Amino acid sequence: MGVKQEIHAQIVGALTGAKFPLETPEALLNAFPEGAETTCKSGDVELKAGDAGKVLTGDDFPFKSAKDVADVIVERAGL
Repeated sequence: MGVKQEIHAQIVGALTGAKFPLETPEALLNAFPEGAETTCKSGDVELKAGDAGKVLTGDDFPFKSAKDVADVIVERAGL
């Protein structure tokens, strides 16, 4: 599994218990188990949930599933 796929899977896993849709960036951060400090790692790549704010815009919301969140973050993070 590549870095992109591994990080994607970790994001989806971290959001397993989240109640969708997530309407705001704050709701998204609160959905992660450790909030902004939730960290996904693959090899030398480390991505914190708090970093999602750097790649997401208000137009991305609402998110309807964990897969949607992971798709956007992984694509925009340039992994």
